[in-house]
Amino acid sequence: MNRPSALVVDDEPAIRELLEITLARMDIEVLSAGGLRQAKDLLQNRRFDLCLTDMRLPDGDGLDLVEYIQFNHPALPVAVITAHGNMESAIRALKNGAFDFVSKPLDLQVLRSLINTALKLAKQEGRDRRSRHILLGDSQKMREIRSKITKLARNQAPIFISGESGTGKELVARLIHAMSPRSEKPFVAVNCGAIPHDLMESEFFGHKKGSFTGAVGDKQGLFQAAHGGTLFLDEVADLPLSLQVKLLRAIQEKSVRPLGESREIPVDVRIVSATHKNLAKMVRNGDFRQDLFYRINVIEMHVPPLRERRSDIPALVDHILGKLTSAGDGKIELSPEALNALLSYPFPGNVRELENILERAVALCDGHRILADDLNLPETTETASPAAREERPVGEHVLSLENYMDEVEKQAIVKALEKTRWNRTAAAKQLGVTFRALRYKLKKLGLD
Repeated sequence: MNRPSALVVDDEPAIRELLEITLARMDIEVLSAGGLRQAKDLLQNRRFDLCLTDMRLPDGDGLDLVEYIQFNHPALPVAVITAHGNMESAIRALKNGAFDFVSKPLDLQVLRSLINTALKLAKQEGRDRRSRHILLGDSQKMREIRSKITKLARNQAPIFISGESGTGKELVARLIHAMSPRSEKPFVAVNCGAIPHDLMESEFFGHKKGSFTGAVGDKQGLFQAAHGGTLFLDEVADLPLSLQVKLLRAIQEKSVRPLGESREIPVDVRIVSATHKNLAKMVRNGDFRQDLFYRINVIEMHVPPLRERRSDIPALVDHILGKLTSAGDGKIELSPEALNALLSYPFPGNVRELENILERAVALCDGHRILADDLNLPETTETASPAAREERPVGEHVLSLENYMDEVEKQAIVKALEKTRWNRTAAAKQLGVTFRALRYKLKKLGLD
């Protein structure tokens, strides 16, 4: 096999020599340039697998080289070397298409990790990078998202995924990871709103034994668990301000300090975050740090709600019904009236709500055909009549009524099961429902 080759662009001889020695020890062929013009000449005359460039060059700017490579050699990953603490330059470079950045003074462990990740891109060129069978839908918006995922998977820039609950933000994050050179390393997802505030620092950064009451052993944090891979911060808007400061430092310095540890530990993770809340508005209101917002929102991807891509509903329905009936119950299909009902429903809960509706319908329908009534679609301001909208009780009254009905239903099912000595088939017959419907009710009410 041919040795990989790298182009190093820096006007400081000491930095060039350090990079040349480091790359040579990794069995990488190195060519160096002292400025922008010389680098362009080398790029025109031969092929490289990686480019490392300083941001400040005697005859130009590192950003100029990033843009030149993006236009003329889009498959070449280019990483920029920035002055310590100059994150603004790094972010500008990432937005312009840079693969990643490394700060001076150079941490050789961080540098080697960056180089290894970049070189994996060349090995991925022959891989099937299509995601149409995972992120379903042929609408224009979904085609644009799949195209963007393919591009974003190539670099290491932090990504912020916005969108309503249930649109599939975590699926997008997992796809970015799966199509990236980090795919063989962990994808660690954390719901920031589900961790108690007093445990957050320990969960994210880890702790040493005895660092606080109850720390009976060393604990690895989420950053260490995701080392080499991707850390997905779901509902990042729920992070308390106190942790936002520490998260900002971890992203900037690419290192973490576990509780009770005296030194920082280098970590190599790509940050992908998401929330259904308006993070920009939270920044304006002082509920989210502006500097952290800029760090995690280097590239934003918006996942549209299902009501804005209704043409994708038939494909989603076929996929979901295929999953729900794969256990041998036989193929179930929608009647035309049921499909029309779904196409006109606004789906406030998006794809997640569609899955729940179809799961319920499969359990409750007779035979292998779902009718419109089997969907039990809730009335909304789009589907209800004007009179029904006026008479509809407020949310808390609906919730209490639903709880009451669930309790009545639960008592009736338990009574039938006890009477039949927990024979589900006999209980379903006594209740006048199908066995499949009873199975669904048991699962829903926590009796399974």
